[in-house]
Amino acid sequence: MGVKKTLSYTARIILPLFLGGAILYWMYRGFDFRSVRHVLLHEMNWTWMLLSFPFGILAQMFRAWRWKQTLEPLGEHPRTSICVHSIFISYASSLIVPRIGEFARCGVLKSYDGVSFPKALGTVVTERAIDSLLVLIITGLTILFEMSTFGTFFEKTGTSIDTILQKFSPAGYFVTAVCGMAALMLVHLLLKRLSIYNKVKTTLTGIWQGVLSMKNVKNVPLFIFFTLGIWLSYFLHYYLTFFCFDFTEDLGLGCALVTFIVGTIAVIVPTPNGAGPWHFAVKTMLILYGVADVKALYFVLIVHTVQTLLVVFLGIWSVIALGFSKRRIQ
Repeated sequence: MGVKKTLSYTARIILPLFLGGAILYWMYRGFDFRSVRHVLLHEMNWTWMLLSFPFGILAQMFRAWRWKQTLEPLGEHPRTSICVHSIFISYASSLIVPRIGEFARCGVLKSYDGVSFPKALGTVVTERAIDSLLVLIITGLTILFEMSTFGTFFEKTGTSIDTILQKFSPAGYFVTAVCGMAALMLVHLLLKRLSIYNKVKTTLTGIWQGVLSMKNVKNVPLFIFFTLGIWLSYFLHYYLTFFCFDFTEDLGLGCALVTFIVGTIAVIVPTPNGAGPWHFAVKTMLILYGVADVKALYFVLIVHTVQTLLVVFLGIWSVIALGFSKRRIQ
């Protein structure tokens, strides 16, 4: 049993890294990485990148404030600062083992403020369900409003879906299939994990209480504000990076929304911070909007790397800050 667990944990770390690495290798094979330095130093407007940082931080803080609000009806009152640090750490830890952050943030609250782990995990499940619903709504509206854009694009260029599919290389089909299979595997693993939880009555009860906590949230408008704030901040964190490059600054809000949604869906594939699937999905959509292949590669590589480094910095800062925080005795 010990060997099986070890192999399982090892696979959970290695397979996502391998999947993300394989996709990135396929995308950037033959790419001149030395040219990236020139883009970073001479062609990129760093002012817009720096302006995007506060929104990346704010998105995580909104999530922390909303989480604290959903825990209160369950009789749990963690400190706001601990909630914020736990969220920062959760995002950073998920860079090492995808999806582990959900458990890490519950562990931080339990360790420092004595919050029930099962109850905290239950609220996380609720949060994810609400976020998924919101993403679906945004996706539907984006497709609806951008339908004319796609039609205009095809009309002006004389391009059809068949033409696009013909230009899609066998390797492109392979990567798409791998991403789809990985997403299905993730769903299977989640269902399997839930079946294990069903065997533990206490955990199940805590999760259920967390799910039911939504109906007892005292300030529903504030909860809605936090939820909208999370996703608006995520979008602005991404959208402002369009103005960093001359080949994306004029693409418009519609393109930003489409690529943002496609990238959000792509990160469902369990790789560190969506590395690989996110690059592939966003790059493909940018090309559809007329961005040259090489320039699209510059964009996804630089934006994803810089934003990932921000996540790492926030995680390290929170680990240090927690070292100076007192643990509550309950």
